[in-house]
Amino acid sequence: MKIGFFLGSPRINGGTYVIYEHASRLKKKGHRVILVTQQLVTSEEYAWHSSARELDWLTLDQAKGESFDMLLATWWQSPFLLHELQSTHYAYFVQSIESRFFKKSDPSNYLTKDIGILQQLCEKTYSYALPVITEATWIQGYLYKYYNNSSFLVRNGIRKDIYRQEGEVIAPREEGKFRVLVEGPVDVGYKNVPTSIRLAKEAGADEIWLLTSSDIAVYDSVDRVFSQVAIHETPAVYRSCDLLLKLSYVEGMFGPPLEMFHCGGTALVYDVTGHDEYIVHEENSYVVARDDEQSVVRLVQHLKEHPKELARLKQGAIQTAASWLDWEISSEQFEQALLEICAGKPVSRQYLKRYSDELSNMTDSLFDKKAYNIFVERERAEQEARETDKNNFVEFYWDGNGAFNKDNSQEMYYPAEEWTTVSFTVQIEEIPLWLRIDPSMRIGLIIIDSLIVYNMTRQAEIMSFQEPNDFQDLFLTGDLKWLFPERKNILFSYGQDPMFYLPAVEQDQASIGDLIEITLRLKETGVQHFFAENQVCFAETEKVPRSWWKRLLSVRSGKV
Repeated sequence: MKIGFFLGSPRINGGTYVIYEHASRLKKKGHRVILVTQQLVTSEEYAWHSSARELDWLTLDQAKGESFDMLLATWWQSPFLLHELQSTHYAYFVQSIESRFFKKSDPSNYLTKDIGILQQLCEKTYSYALPVITEATWIQGYLYKYYNNSSFLVRNGIRKDIYRQEGEVIAPREEGKFRVLVEGPVDVGYKNVPTSIRLAKEAGADEIWLLTSSDIAVYDSVDRVFSQVAIHETPAVYRSCDLLLKLSYVEGMFGPPLEMFHCGGTALVYDVTGHDEYIVHEENSYVVARDDEQSVVRLVQHLKEHPKELARLKQGAIQTAASWLDWEISSEQFEQALLEICAGKPVSRQYLKRYSDELSNMTDSLFDKKAYNIFVERERAEQEARETDKNNFVEFYWDGNGAFNKDNSQEMYYPAEEWTTVSFTVQIEEIPLWLRIDPSMRIGLIIIDSLIVYNMTRQAEIMSFQEPNDFQDLFLTGDLKWLFPERKNILFSYGQDPMFYLPAVEQDQASIGDLIEITLRLKETGVQHFFAENQVCFAETEKVPRSWWKRLLSVRSGKV
């Protein structure tokens, strides 16, 4: 078979490791295996895994000329990409329920302000009518319970050729010295690494080691840091430590405790999803309820003070390791699942496109609804003289061809209903340079006092917009219109995506390498607040004229 795996990232992480293990073994069995990525990947990015270099790599655009027998989505955004490639069969390899990975929404944080909507979209990907392969019993149960999907269960194997008790160590385990290992990226909230380190210190561990995919050399309270270590080098770290303290909040079927078992150590974990695939409390490890930090400290201290108990758990872990399947068996089961899927009725490529479009439209509607709800709440709060959400952002985009994207963008926070000055700087790489500003993320009115584009290298002003009529040179698009024909500095934002373009920066104004600064002084406000503050309503009342509410509804319906 010709098998394609969509791959979100080639870099060190557990999900990518599992894909490499299955993909490399499928290739050894005679299948052609292609890893499909959205961007070009360099060999340095996957050098940490010895088998990744044996696989074929194509970008999504390159793969559009291929025809697959089987194409697999492997993370929550990839089902939306399936229809873009030709394949006889499509499937979804679900390694966790990724909607549980999202941080809490914070309206003052640009990166998380819309996270609730994206979380809903992520969860909806499990509703695709796709065959599913998963790696843990709890995921299989979840998909059946909520989506009536009878998925294939293929538990992850382990590299028994490298994860074993005998072998090289970084430093031998020493009698009377209790060494605790914490594993995971330090900046991923649900991995809970900083808390794990803190609790190990509170418990009085003699040494704390950190094995991490984060690019760091030192970390507070950690004696030794092992950063971005190649797979074949990790067993030496495990064999040097007594206990793996792994306090993740979300996992699929997490591998590090199992790897620790094979290397002669034991673990202490939270009762996270997937732990019960092989971890048994007081037999091969300790299992603690989530966030029961007092019990974590107590049990770590107990193991430090009772070497016989530590040895007993280690022995239980070794027995568990001995009975666990290796990657050869796991990949045989994975191959068998693929063959069974291919023997069944294929999923329609047209269905995948239609359903992907439906989910995208649903998401757009949620964004619109969110913006409208914020608008309505603000107008009500104005009537009731109370405070409400004031969080807002202005976005700045630049591009040599006018094809704006997030790679060439910056954003700045500012509070609504207050005059704010924001500045962006960018180094010119192309001439002409097109500039775009999205002045708000909300429905409301935007008053621009001034907009200056300044060449910092030449110390010369490129553009200046300060008088109301100056702003007629801006090109408004998206959810943005002039409020008054005679006052071009007052804009009406009626959705999530208001935007305007500035005239291009030309060759006589700047050169390649010049640094330019864009400074914008603006205020965004609600409709009632604006009319009351500017006293442009009827003399008899401070209420907004009905004609303006009618105009608002007309704009939102596309009639204006």
